[in-house]
Amino acid sequence: MTTTLLLQLSDPHIREPGRLAYGRINTAPYLAEAVASVNRLPQAPHAAVITGDLTDFGRAAEYEHLRALLTPLNMPVYLLPGNHDSREQMRASFPQHHYLGSKGFIQYSVPVGGMQLIALDTVVPGASEGSLCAERLQWLEAELARHTSRPVVIAMHHPPFRTLIGHMDDIGLREGADALEAIVARHPQVERVICGHLHRAIQVRFGGTIAATVPSPAHQVRLDLAPNAASAWMLEPPGFALHALPAGGRLVSHTVASGQYAGPFPFHDGGQLID
Repeated sequence: MTTTLLLQLSDPHIREPGRLAYGRINTAPYLAEAVASVNRLPQAPHAAVITGDLTDFGRAAEYEHLRALLTPLNMPVYLLPGNHDSREQMRASFPQHHYLGSKGFIQYSVPVGGMQLIALDTVVPGASEGSLCAERLQWLEAELARHTSRPVVIAMHHPPFRTLIGHMDDIGLREGADALEAIVARHPQVERVICGHLHRAIQVRFGGTIAATVPSPAHQVRLDLAPNAASAWMLEPPGFALHALPAGGRLVSHTVASGQYAGPFPFHDGGQLID
C-alpha cells in the first residue's frame, strides 16, 4: 500500500456570506485559499478531517457556506464539532455524512487508507471549554480494542494538554485529559492525537505518543505565555497539517502554510550545486 495521507484542517470559523468573524475578519477567503493549497499538493490526501469550530455560531447559513467552500476538495471529508458548532445543525446541514449519527455525541471510527481515524467529541453545549466524560472515553477504549493491529489517529477539538497560553487553557479540556492519556498509553497503536481549538502549531509528549494542534486556515491565537495574557488573535500565516503514514512505518506530520509562493527552484544544476 502507498503512503496514506490525512489532511487536517481546523477552526475555519465560517460565517454567513459577507459577515465578519469577531466583526473584523472574513474567514471564507482564507478557507478557500487553504483548499486551493491542498489541491496544489504534489500528492493528494486520501481524506480530510476538520477538527472543530467549522463555523462561528453553528447556524444553518454558515454550514451552507462551509459546504460550498469545501466542494473543491476531491476526497472524503470528515467533520468534527468544536465549541462554536451545533451538533444538531451539523447533522441537519450534512445529512449525507452518515458517520455523524442521529443523536448524542458525534464520535466515529473510519478507515483511511492504512490507518484508522477515531474522532472524539469534546463539546460541552453552551460552553467554551471541553470535556471527555466516562461514556465518551469508554467508547474510545472499546474502539481501540477493535483496532489493535492497525495504526490509529485520534482526532478531537480541545487539546488534552496545557499549552501555557493562559486564556486558552482556561477554556481547554477541563475533564478527562488524564483518563485519556492513560487509555492512549495502554494502546501503542495510537500514532497521534490531533486537535484544534488553539489556532497554532503546538506539540507535546502524551501517553507515549504525540498530541498536537494545528494552525487555523484563517486567524491565529497570539503567542503570549504570560499567565494573565489578554485573549487576542493575529493574522499570522495560516496553515493546515498533512499526516503521512508510510506502509509499515511511523506517522510523519507536516505543518503546511496556506497560500501560493514562488518556486520550487532546484538546489542543483546538472548535478552541480548552484553558486
